[in-house]
Amino acid sequence: MSAPTAHTHQVTNQPPPLVGHDPSADPALRAAMAREGAGWHLPDLRRLGALAGSEQALRWAEQADRFPPQLRTHDRYGHRIDEVEFHPAWHALLDVAVRTGMAAAPWAQPRPGAHVARAADILVWGTVEQGHLCPASMTYAAVPALRVAPDLAARFEPLLTSRVYDPGLRVPETKAGLLAGMGMTEKQGGSDVRSNTTTATPARDGTFRLRGHKWFTSAPMSDMFLVLAQAPDGLSCFLVPRVLPDGTRNTFRIQRLKDKLGNRSNASGEPEFDDTVGWLVGEPGRGIAVILEMVTLTRLDAALAAAAGMRAAVLSAAHHVRHRRAFGGLLIDAPLMRNVLADLVVETEAATTLVMRVAGAVDRSLSGDDTERAFRRIATAVAKYWVCKRVPGVVVEALECLGGNGYVEESGMPRLYREAPLNGIWEGAGNVNALDVLRALAREPGGLAAVTADIDAARGADSRLDRAADQLLSQLEATGGEPFTARRLVERLALVLQGSLLVQHAPTAVADAFCASRLAGDGGLAFGTLPAGTDTAGILDRIASSGSDTD
Repeated sequence: MSAPTAHTHQVTNQPPPLVGHDPSADPALRAAMAREGAGWHLPDLRRLGALAGSEQALRWAEQADRFPPQLRTHDRYGHRIDEVEFHPAWHALLDVAVRTGMAAAPWAQPRPGAHVARAADILVWGTVEQGHLCPASMTYAAVPALRVAPDLAARFEPLLTSRVYDPGLRVPETKAGLLAGMGMTEKQGGSDVRSNTTTATPARDGTFRLRGHKWFTSAPMSDMFLVLAQAPDGLSCFLVPRVLPDGTRNTFRIQRLKDKLGNRSNASGEPEFDDTVGWLVGEPGRGIAVILEMVTLTRLDAALAAAAGMRAAVLSAAHHVRHRRAFGGLLIDAPLMRNVLADLVVETEAATTLVMRVAGAVDRSLSGDDTERAFRRIATAVAKYWVCKRVPGVVVEALECLGGNGYVEESGMPRLYREAPLNGIWEGAGNVNALDVLRALAREPGGLAAVTADIDAARGADSRLDRAADQLLSQLEATGGEPFTARRLVERLALVLQGSLLVQHAPTAVADAFCASRLAGDGGLAFGTLPAGTDTAGILDRIASSGSDTD
């Protein structure tokens, strides 16, 4: 008589896969789109959201991370080629980003709200995978920098703003679309680009010949790069193509690819220039001024990506606790878990609302609004500093909601965790951005007034916000731009600005919890420490509409 079959691997009490959800179904994001002038883009955003929540997109993300790019310095015959090979999933992800306009398309279609629409796309598509967004971000930011050289802009802007992803190194003018990168930092200086040693020597044909190295140049497969080098008149900006007009390869020796903590789908290399051809962009000696516009836009993209990472993590946590049972009930019904999840939702809504407000300022400043230009100058650095500082804590807490299930690669949470510190480092780490806020407050005409106007718009609606705003203004007057307290000041400015936006635009439950915990001190240092009496049901409603179709 045979022994009965043992049933040792029945799967119970596990959540279904988080697929079929719509990351665009974020009420804070959709409201911000309408408020900032991009309500017309909602149908396209919904289509992108459906793709972002699909099994196909999640598979692309996992594969792009699992199979990182490979450097091929030489071909089989010994010719130097310096090419980077990517998994097909990377190309699929980047194709979506370019096709939907997340690269430079808004510059070619400058309707009101175009840059806000792009920001919303990044917030949605960035929940899938973020490594491929790096070349899209740099291409977007390269266009206004390149416009200081009208001849170069006329040649390349139509291809940079194309919605066609056309990979492969060929003569730029023969392609259907181009990607651009930037090469600024060097190993002896990092953010201190004035210490760069790469040189640029004028040639008889009107070009310059570059010689030197760069330390952290991402997306080295891009078609061209904006590069800083020391010319006879000082640090200048140059456009360096990978392939020259005659079809020969420009010297761009990739010494190695970085073995990074996260962002593994995206190649970051160390290129060496040796008699490398570059075209001057802007006036000689004004390289930092030329590149500054590019850096400002990529800083906003860093904050957008950080907010997207928060949203992805909290969606996963919310999905898990709605299906997982423990100690006799669903985790979502446990009071302390509700505190944790509500606190995370408040943080993501504050981040989304702030970055979308800055995106709106970008859009309006490009249309000639000087007040919005002044606001943008300060608020971009504030958002970059604060949102990027908050995302690692959000991801860690969300991962913990999944317990051991969140600690395994299949959950996707480890990838979010490794990605979380990145945007705080890209385009200047925390100190660089905090000090930049102080400089902008001191030098930007009307900058402080532009920021305080947003804060004053919420005056009288919440006494805790009013007190925090008064304390902030006193701090601003008392510090006088003291670098030692820059982080503290910028943190407070970010919180008051977020609070004012939430009080004006978010549901009462969200705004009240934010003001109590972030402004009035009625909360702890960890997430999940909202005060007793918090309307968690009102807050958690903000995450319910974007759950899986299995909910």
